Amino acid sequence: MTTQKNRLRVIPLGGLDEIGKNMTVVEYGNDMVVIDAGIMFPDDDTPGVDLILPDYSYIVKRKDKLRGIIITHGHEDHTGALPYLLRDLGTTVPILGTKLTLGLIKGKLEEHRIKKPKLREIKPGGHVSLGVFGFDFIAMNHSIPDGVAVFVRTPVGNLLHTGDFKLDQTPIDGVPTDYAGLAKAARAGITLLMSDSTNAESLGHTPSEAVVGVTLRRIFSEADQRIIVASFASHIHRLQQVCDAAVAAGRKVAVTGRSMVNNTTIARELGYLHIDDDDIVDAYAMQGLAAEKVVVLSTGSQGEPLSALARMANRDHKTVEIEAGDTVVLSATPVPGNEKAVSRVINRLFRAGANVIHKGSAQVHVSGHAAAEELKLMLNLTTPTYFMPIHGETRHLHAHAKLAEAVGIPESNIFILENGQSLELSETHAKRGDHVESGVVYVDGINVGDIGEVVLRDRQLLSSDGIAMIVVAVDAQTGKVAGDAELVLRGLVLSGGEDETVLAEARQRVAKVLQRTSKEGVTDHGVIKKALRDSLGQFIWERSRRRPMIIPIVMEV
Repeated sequence: MTTQKNRLRVIPLGGLDEIGKNMTVVEYGNDMVVIDAGIMFPDDDTPGVDLILPDYSYIVKRKDKLRGIIITHGHEDHTGALPYLLRDLGTTVPILGTKLTLGLIKGKLEEHRIKKPKLREIKPGGHVSLGVFGFDFIAMNHSIPDGVAVFVRTPVGNLLHTGDFKLDQTPIDGVPTDYAGLAKAARAGITLLMSDSTNAESLGHTPSEAVVGVTLRRIFSEADQRIIVASFASHIHRLQQVCDAAVAAGRKVAVTGRSMVNNTTIARELGYLHIDDDDIVDAYAMQGLAAEKVVVLSTGSQGEPLSALARMANRDHKTVEIEAGDTVVLSATPVPGNEKAVSRVINRLFRAGANVIHKGSAQVHVSGHAAAEELKLMLNLTTPTYFMPIHGETRHLHAHAKLAEAVGIPESNIFILENGQSLELSETHAKRGDHVESGVVYVDGINVGDIGEVVLRDRQLLSSDGIAMIVVAVDAQTGKVAGDAELVLRGLVLSGGEDETVLAEARQRVAKVLQRTSKEGVTDHGVIKKALRDSLGQFIWERSRRRPMIIPIVMEV
């Protein structure tokens, strides 16, 4: 019989119904571990927000039970929340990851001035124990080296968390997914499989990363001026292919963009990015090189306004100015929500005279995630009793669930959860459990968690409908108005005549309200503000069909 104390709980705090902020809690009795701690980047619905974190208050409140944090690979959507989490937990909790993953994490923690973190290196094929849990690590191929799946041995059954993966048969680094390790885990028995769902809607197999290298070599051989390649800074396999193609074409590689410089430095130091010192130069040092002898490796594949590529497109970069005839390769797919920003940068690059090559015009990018047939193979190879799709939007999770049904897993054994919902497992069954504290935490400048839905709603309102401010002075004793009201409109256009005429009419409407409140002897600021807000709001709606933020300011004299 499973009691409250010996039940196994799996709790995703992020990564479901979204691409990003991956975080999963595994809890049994007085022991708890966390797998991944990622972030998500903001979109148009979160104006002014810098980063989005999972709400990890459940972990912080139970930090005495936390035995470790395991990171499957070095991408931001799996590591980015660590600095914020460690500020709340302290640095005594061990962080487990492979060599490259820890190298990237260390650099990130140093940027956040988090000192002496307890970093513990793991190796594919290795085993560690944390509390009642045993962990085996299985090499997985992805768009960054050193990714692992996590096989978790627990008192009531075994779990397999795949992390992000694809089944590339010709990987750039020569390290394929460890099929034997997955089969070994299957022989030990997998009670629950948690598998990457990002490309569950994509038919067939994801092409090998090697095909991008072929395309890059062709592009590099045909270009007769400078080449600029924009990619994710963490896509080490892609960076390797750019370096290989550049060297083959007799070109030097110049690196620009803070994260690109940091990641290439770390990857080279740790032996994951291979290029001779003579073939890679500082961005400032390339000024003396002929244009046909240079490849610039840059950030900005997502159209980020302050990225190196965006600055080049705006002619605002310190060392690189786009010239007619330059070739720009966007070696990435826009993350959902970034399409407009990427399109804007592409248009500016064309306007500057560059020849822009992107995924729509050449095979300069392939996904790092498994497509449908690979996901089926993972299910058949691991033969789990229960299945929980993870890492994807709701549509991806449901598509992955259909794939699981197609290979024979009963619908009753498939669990599509929400962030914060727990899955409880015993030796004989699995069921949905209670919800725990979950949600999002917004990073806004130096503020973490201080911005809420009200502030976001205000920002959205300001960006769409503008703002109207009314400043009035009233006698504190009688409620009578002293002088004329001041009306200020920003980001708002009122139709119906000349600006001054319409504003004068708006002021008259405000004056009538103040005359009424004065006559009635109203001195309560709240009542006066509501009357002003209602009257001006109605007037603006009549003239513009807009509902701006209206801020009445009542001062006593």
